Amino acid sequence: MQGLERIVPKLRAAWPQVKIIIRADSGFCRDEILRWCEAHNVGYIIGLAKNKRLNRAIGSELRQALELFEETGVAARVFKDFTYRTKKSWSCERRAIGKAEHLSKGANPRFVVTSLSKERTDARTLYEDRYCARGEMENRIKEQQLYLFADRTSTQAMRSNQLRLLFSTMAYLLHPGLREFGLAGTEMEKAQAGTIRSKLLKIGRRLTVSVRRICIALSESYPYQRLFERILKNIRRQQPAPLQT
Repeated sequence: MQGLERIVPKLRAAWPQVKIIIRADSGFCRDEILRWCEAHNVGYIIGLAKNKRLNRAIGSELRQALELFEETGVAARVFKDFTYRTKKSWSCERRAIGKAEHLSKGANPRFVVTSLSKERTDARTLYEDRYCARGEMENRIKEQQLYLFADRTSTQAMRSNQLRLLFSTMAYLLHPGLREFGLAGTEMEKAQAGTIRSKLLKIGRRLTVSVRRICIALSESYPYQRLFERILKNIRRQQPAPLQT
């Protein structure tokens, strides 16, 4: 709550016309947070922990998903849009989305609660395109932690740990640009930061320092030489953005 109270005013001060939507897992599905978002015109799409009442609410849809799975042999999803209120903890009814899914391992129901209206977003789009994108964001955070050492905050001073995290973040911000402009159309177009780092950036070389220059000689046996040249050409073709005057 304190984080929202600090961050949201700053975001609105910088971008007053931007619509803010909070997306989080069921650990943040608390009435205090939901009421604060509603009172401050902040949208939310938050996971809702399943229980017997919720499972009963989508019982018909779960049976439909099972029938579809038995007919096709592939995973089937059926969505239900309904209102829900907990017995004690919530102060009002809210819009809930139920995903009735049947996989080869069995039923897999999931739920979210949202402040977004039905007119704005239908149930399937809200769950699959809006809420599930949270998992992709988590993958990007893990990518920075695992491959660009964002978790190396082991020094005793807060400032030095913050500087390490800043360097890691700066390095990570270069990767989306490299994917968009350099790797476009190549076999590494969707490569993770770890793959890019190990195959394209960690290259054996010989460094020669003279009075006037520093020469970097790359190995002729480098297996990704053609790909490296293609990426370099892609980057060179990009036009710099015009300067703002």
